[in-house]
Amino acid sequence: MLRVLVTRPEPGASRTARRLQDAGFQPVVLPLTETVALPADAGFVTGDAVAVAVTSANAVRHAPKKVIAALAARPCHAVGARTAEAARKMGFSSIIEGSGDAEALADAIAAAFPGKAITYLCGRVRFPMFEQRLEAAGVLVRTVETYDTLPVPYCDETILALLSGQPVDAVLLYSAKAAVLMQALIKRPALQEAFQKTRFIALSARIADAFGDGAAKAIRIAAQPDEEALLALLRVLP
Repeated sequence: MLRVLVTRPEPGASRTARRLQDAGFQPVVLPLTETVALPADAGFVTGDAVAVAVTSANAVRHAPKKVIAALAARPCHAVGARTAEAARKMGFSSIIEGSGDAEALADAIAAAFPGKAITYLCGRVRFPMFEQRLEAAGVLVRTVETYDTLPVPYCDETILALLSGQPVDAVLLYSAKAAVLMQALIKRPALQEAFQKTRFIALSARIADAFGDGAAKAIRIAAQPDEEALLALLRVLP
């Protein structure tokens, strides 16, 4: 049975662990980051925005009720199914669900709202390409940061106890920040043996690039930036 390390933050880590267990893998949950709400104010929401964009479910989950209330009547363009579901639960009524690709979402919004303004619910730590793509197309992006992503510190003893002295077969990488933290973790002398033969699986090429190849580890990239494609790679590991 493959032992799979899950590095994403909660509550997603536990949800992924259940999926892995149901699929016959042995999950080990080690969130390398955590998301914390920021004090976003409804006053940040400008009246000229004709739509809302969301590329992370956390952005709507952590948004204050007053911010959601100020935006809920506008069409919400969500990057994928999980983000769309989070927006629906928070009170948005008109939701346009994307394919899961942020750049494709930016292109769709640019085509729909040339020269207009949109509100972008987002995290403090984010990939700038989405905003850059919209702004290059003439869309005015009003950002409202609703959460931050912080590293979770672990000592060697805590990780070794979690692993119970057994090696890790595979690691799932969901974000560039977690990839950087994972790279630093596997270089620790006390942990190198546990990750000596580990395979790494990244949600996207950008995340794989953040991980790098400093440890000479093979890294696989999901065919699509979603968990289904990520887990599909686990099933074909040699």
